Amino acid sequence: MSKQVPWLSIIGIGVGGLDSLSPVARSALDSAKVIFGGKRHLKFLGDDSRDLHNWSSPFAKSIDRILSFRGKSVAILATGDPLWYGAGSTLLKVIPPEETRVYPSSSAYSLAAARMGWALENTLCLTVHGRKLENIIPSITPNAQLFILCHNGDTPADVAGLLSDRGFGDSDMTALSHLDGTDEAIHKNTASNWQDHDLPNLTILAVHCIAGPDAVIMPTTPGLPDDAFEHDGKLTKREIRAATLAALSPLPGQHLWDVGAGCGSIALEWCRAACDATASAVETHTDRLNSIRTNAMALGVPDLEIINGRAPEALKPLAKPDAIFIGGGLSTNDIVETCWEALSRHGRLVANAVTIEGETRLVQAQASYGGELIRFAISRAEPVGSFQGWHPMMPVTQWRVIKP
Repeated sequence: MSKQVPWLSIIGIGVGGLDSLSPVARSALDSAKVIFGGKRHLKFLGDDSRDLHNWSSPFAKSIDRILSFRGKSVAILATGDPLWYGAGSTLLKVIPPEETRVYPSSSAYSLAAARMGWALENTLCLTVHGRKLENIIPSITPNAQLFILCHNGDTPADVAGLLSDRGFGDSDMTALSHLDGTDEAIHKNTASNWQDHDLPNLTILAVHCIAGPDAVIMPTTPGLPDDAFEHDGKLTKREIRAATLAALSPLPGQHLWDVGAGCGSIALEWCRAACDATASAVETHTDRLNSIRTNAMALGVPDLEIINGRAPEALKPLAKPDAIFIGGGLSTNDIVETCWEALSRHGRLVANAVTIEGETRLVQAQASYGGELIRFAISRAEPVGSFQGWHPMMPVTQWRVIKP
């Protein structure tokens, strides 16, 4: 078998333009017949007579254009390290690595670390470029160091407002613009005192999170307080939720179905617990759907997929799940069977019941598919006059099983 010859060069370029390229990257660019890039990147080429193409909006439209030149010598110019929240990461999802060569330059994160004196291994590197600002909420914890790649020059002010609203107004913020270029600029202040600056789009924000006395502190460990969620009472309570998430075992990049999602607490905590974990929250009640949306924004999971529908019909078009939680609808015909059939190999299925009828269904499911049954009986201390007494919560029966 002949070795695949790379036809696509993905080249990271800094604000210094062509002078920022290594000799091998410059050679790959010089030999290309077709070049893609942003307007800023293509300006570095001057009056180049080659076949130049600007990016389409949205970026996904550019992929088909690039593939139309497959087999020809094509170069792509991208900012910094193309494989760190860059064009290269998107392209390599559809173009085999053996067809490409990647030539990275210093990323914005590396340059920011050099200016701030922060070790990258101790810093969370985030982006809101083309993404919702609320995605950074799970990372806002006491003493956390964040690098945030900005969407535009307004992003630092938006982050300052978000930090202040969550009781982190004392956080130190540094906006670093055009790093390593002749127009490099640095602005510093606390979040609560942040001033509007005419910042360029090419800005990265460094944040040292400092919690004030009224700070909203929400770790990504499963088992957030019940009052962290807007709900109508249909909520998997904190202690049971923590045990349920432990059984579901969130893993990076995996997908969950939360069937009968209620206020979305299981789906939301799943997404917060592991990097790039995703979920589909399936619910029929309009008020609860609204609560799921509110909770998703407040807890930093703005991209949660919310499905208005009834299982099992609503499950058919969803992405294949790595884990499934059935929190409601156990009495619906074929709900367990449909979920089991859809579940990926090694997938986890967890179902909770508080009624005798629901518990009976779980006993039947365990007889058919295996797994284990567990009953939780939890009491919370509550006032009894001037004293305290134990108030028992409704017992919860849980079925948990791993698909072989």
